[in-house]
Amino acid sequence: MTDQDPRHVALTRRLALVVDVSALNAEALRLTQALAGIEMEVLRIELDMRKTSSTGQLVQDLHEAHEKAGTIQTARAECEERIVATEQEIEKVDHLLAGMNSG
Repeated sequence: MTDQDPRHVALTRRLALVVDVSALNAEALRLTQALAGIEMEVLRIELDMRKTSSTGQLVQDLHEAHEKAGTIQTARAECEERIVATEQEIEKVDHLLAGMNSG
């Protein structure tokens, strides 16, 4: 196989896409873990709010935690969309490779 061989080019492309999906999955996991941490913080703040009558700062903290959670959820959704798109590209390369094998 040479660098100009279409099968070699397709296999190289597939490998690069698999690397991309792996990195995106790692990012999605990191975002999921960050979101879980924020959710724990929300629970802690809500518990503190039930225990105390002074809730001004806690309300602000809760609001900020919800904003962070929303930002992370948006980033995670975008990451998941990129994963789906990259997996679709892998599928296209796989079909191309299958055609090369049968032809």
